[in-house]
Amino acid sequence: MKTLRLRLFPALAVLALLAGWFSGPSLISAAADDAPAARTSLDRWQVLPIAADGMPGTAPPADADWQDAELSEPRVELPKGAQGVWIRLQVPATEPWHRPGLLAGRMYGMDVQVYEGGELLFESNRDFDFDQSRLLMPLDAKPQETVLDVRILNKGERAGFLTPPQLGEFDELDRGYIRKELPSLLLGVSVVFLAAIMFICSSFLSRRQRGFWISLCLIALSAGLLIAAYSPLLYIYFPEAAPVFLACFELSLFTMFPALGYFVNEALERKSPRFQRFTRWQTYYSAFGVLSFIAYRLSDGALYGFYSIVSVVAVGLLMLVQMIWISVLAIAHTRQGDRQARILSLGLLAFAVSSAVDLILYYASGKSYVLFLWKLGIIALIFSLVVILARRVSSDYKTLVSYSRQLEQFNLSLERTEKLKIISDLAASVAHEVRNPLQVTRGFLQLLSKKEDAQSQDYITIAVSELDRAAEIITDFLTFAKPELEVVSRLELCDLLDQLELIMGPHASMHGGRLTIVSEEGMAIMGSASKLKQALINLIKNSVEAFGEEGFVELTARAEGGEAVLRLKDNGEGMDKELLAKLGVPYFSTKTKGTGLGTMVTMRIIEVMNGSIVFRSEKGKGTEVTIRFPLAGDIAAAQTAAAALPD
Repeated sequence: MKTLRLRLFPALAVLALLAGWFSGPSLISAAADDAPAARTSLDRWQVLPIAADGMPGTAPPADADWQDAELSEPRVELPKGAQGVWIRLQVPATEPWHRPGLLAGRMYGMDVQVYEGGELLFESNRDFDFDQSRLLMPLDAKPQETVLDVRILNKGERAGFLTPPQLGEFDELDRGYIRKELPSLLLGVSVVFLAAIMFICSSFLSRRQRGFWISLCLIALSAGLLIAAYSPLLYIYFPEAAPVFLACFELSLFTMFPALGYFVNEALERKSPRFQRFTRWQTYYSAFGVLSFIAYRLSDGALYGFYSIVSVVAVGLLMLVQMIWISVLAIAHTRQGDRQARILSLGLLAFAVSSAVDLILYYASGKSYVLFLWKLGIIALIFSLVVILARRVSSDYKTLVSYSRQLEQFNLSLERTEKLKIISDLAASVAHEVRNPLQVTRGFLQLLSKKEDAQSQDYITIAVSELDRAAEIITDFLTFAKPELEVVSRLELCDLLDQLELIMGPHASMHGGRLTIVSEEGMAIMGSASKLKQALINLIKNSVEAFGEEGFVELTARAEGGEAVLRLKDNGEGMDKELLAKLGVPYFSTKTKGTGLGTMVTMRIIEVMNGSIVFRSEKGKGTEVTIRFPLAGDIAAAQTAAAALPD
């Protein structure tokens, strides 16, 4: 899942850089504007409202009361009862340009006509409801100043120029406008493309993760479509597809916020039932909004007033309530130390602040400001949601890996238990039947050994040795099958280990090594002294037989956290992970004549004494065995080892 985050973050970082660099209204155009003698800006113009009940005509009235307009006060807001405006431009001589042109890059209007002395020079009409547009027209090269009257009609509450018109080379004006508006369009398309990739990747997720992931895909898809469909370029260069772009904008608006509500519910683990119900009702309203949009389109604009309330007023209120509610929930969970809520709070804060600043500037400018900061806010919100999703998927993946490892360990333990059960049953039924004939055979061999034949003596000695070896194996079988503790008593480990050092010290010396035993005093456990000695002797013998040059075995016993911890270390040849995993498996041994029963018996004895044993080893560096027993003073005295014995 780390790879997933490494792939997503660079993509989002690129989107954020695109948004921050290109979304502003003047970042790109500044370089073009500063080009010497490339353009001339008409910083002042005059505005005259057109009454709704009057005929627009081909020229403004001669006795009109014109209002001065400029960049700081463009006067785009229409007075009540107006259907549009006349704009009068004083155009200087256009001879300096080879192919002069006039550009009003940001304006509101659907039907635009340009007249000179009552003669129509340019006309542009729209039959779809998107009033953000531009005016770009060629002019004749003239040596004198001319007056142009621009008539702009619109259905909305705004009409006119937002930015000063510019004179310059027609082709350069067109290219400059595209360079300025294209990054915003590319940003929206990039987010849509990212959402498409995420939809494809959703097929690789589990069912539990898929709903969470798809909700984020819908948020990214609707946000990208909102950004792209808000760009005037689409409507200028592809007017025949304008109904499709507008439909995408409206449907994205109805899709984004229910998806956001679902995502927040899942991110906060559905801890707010009221917000869940609100999201459900918001989904129902979005479905109603989609049906209203379809009815509005089928009515050919007759239901514009009704649909305006449904899509603008009501949706705006629902969005405001949702954002406030999500902010409150995120802050509440942040105080509880929820990291996901903290990330969500930062994304919502970025979105809320950018949108609020946009609205403040919009109304402070008399509705002449072009909204663009909300795009940055959406990118920040999507980024925070992707981070939350990546953390969620990563957490699920880690949990899955943990469960998988636990299941693997459980299966290995179950497999080993089944094998041991088979060996136990077999040993219990066979060992007693085999031991009796072996003892009889040994007795007769001892009688025969009284003969003085030297060759017979050698054969008899070998036979008796092998019979003793068979008896040891049978004893191990019986100990493993029924590891009863003859006497359960309180064992002082220090005394028992001192005895063990006397027994096994010479054995280690015979093999060219040394045995060191260090024990704390005052440690006691419940168990059988003879069985514990047998288990420890088996382990020490294994270590001694794995000696190299200057071998050593070190056994320490310490009290740690209510347990007696015995650690046996050697510097023998060690084992790799594959061999280490097979320890305790019947008939597995690293010795040429070993049966593996000694380690099995050792592990079984420690088990019935309520202990645990862990092996650690590395090839060429030796082996460490850690055995833990509960201290007699820290366990319930009544819970003796005999109570834990198998039936």
